[in-house]
Amino acid sequence: MRPALHFTPREGWINDPHGITYRDGRYHVFFQYVPGQTRWGPNCHWGHAVGPDLLSLTELPVAIAPGDGDDGIWTGCLVTDHDRRARIFYTSITTPDFGLGRVRVATPTGPDWLDWNKGDVVVDAPEGLDLIAYRDPFIRKERDGWRMFVGTAMRDGTAAALTYTSDDLDSWHYAGVALQRSTAETDPVWMGALWECPQVFAIGDRAVMVSSVWDDDVLHYAGYALGSYTDGVFHAEAWGRLTYGDSYYAPSLFLDADDRPCLLFWMRGIRDEAAGWAGAHSVPYLLSLDGDRLVARVHPDLEAHRAGVAPKGEVDGEAADIAWSDGLGGELTIASDDETVVLRWDAGALVVRCASSAPDAPAVRVPVEGAVRVVVDGPVLEVSSAAGLLGVPTAPFVTPLRIGATRGALQVHALS
Repeated sequence: MRPALHFTPREGWINDPHGITYRDGRYHVFFQYVPGQTRWGPNCHWGHAVGPDLLSLTELPVAIAPGDGDDGIWTGCLVTDHDRRARIFYTSITTPDFGLGRVRVATPTGPDWLDWNKGDVVVDAPEGLDLIAYRDPFIRKERDGWRMFVGTAMRDGTAAALTYTSDDLDSWHYAGVALQRSTAETDPVWMGALWECPQVFAIGDRAVMVSSVWDDDVLHYAGYALGSYTDGVFHAEAWGRLTYGDSYYAPSLFLDADDRPCLLFWMRGIRDEAAGWAGAHSVPYLLSLDGDRLVARVHPDLEAHRAGVAPKGEVDGEAADIAWSDGLGGELTIASDDETVVLRWDAGALVVRCASSAPDAPAVRVPVEGAVRVVVDGPVLEVSSAAGLLGVPTAPFVTPLRIGATRGALQVHALS
């Protein structure tokens, strides 16, 4: 069973979302895509989908495919200049040594952004740095031009975001290291040996860097830095962990229809091998700051998909939006005939156990603070509070859903 609101491919494998752009009343979402198989491979394409919101996407033909010097089209970004001309900057890789990518540009052949022409390689890994990984360009407009950040791993265990500048999006100049941190540092959070998809932006007067945490080919979680940013240098004042569990990875920053900073995640473990597809994207999250903490809350667009209140906690469907408040010390149970998930308060965290899909698997924990939001959608469960996010693949919930709590107040809406 597919989720109803979480984007999945018609067939094949998807992972990182990227290039998310709101334009002319629609969101364009691009993503890493490997057609014809349900396992990742280096021969990634850029898939493409559009919709009025990120919960109502329609998949379109592949935007960019391997070939013409690329063995794989990996993660990157989309930018538009002052004349609304679009450019995609992507990681071009060659096999078998795909650790060190290059940054290449592509431009659309028409206003619908369906077909893209590949252009030049505009950035290579700089000489003089002993790098084992180099990929995932992210570009932002600054006062005096354009700034590119690229994720790297140095052989000595240092994760870094390198930076480049350009006046015209055509010629790029290496400008040094924007931010770095050793994998030996663990206080208050470990940030790995490589930052995949490092993205630098601002919330109010604070600078924020969000990245995926990678180490020795293991994908861990999303982390962040808060601080100040001046002339291409990020001065970190606080570090934090944003996601928990094994599902969320590769957060992609975008601005919504109201120009607010948001994230969309790849969710691992959501798949149907028999139907020939694997991978899903999360619901979108709206970002804010609470002191030295980055807070991600479910985007208000989800509320437009509410089909009605379920006053007794019974939903005639497979998807629900659940708000649970004042439940300290209690349990929340979400059940259908094929799956039961129990969320139990324990010392400032929720312990989440999927009874049917993985009865022998260890429970997962996510720190919580304040009200808890739970989104259930077929085989997907997402839990959020001010303290962090948790994504969990489940056995598919089937109708009806039965939702109850031993303590606190529940507000349950069906989703469609």
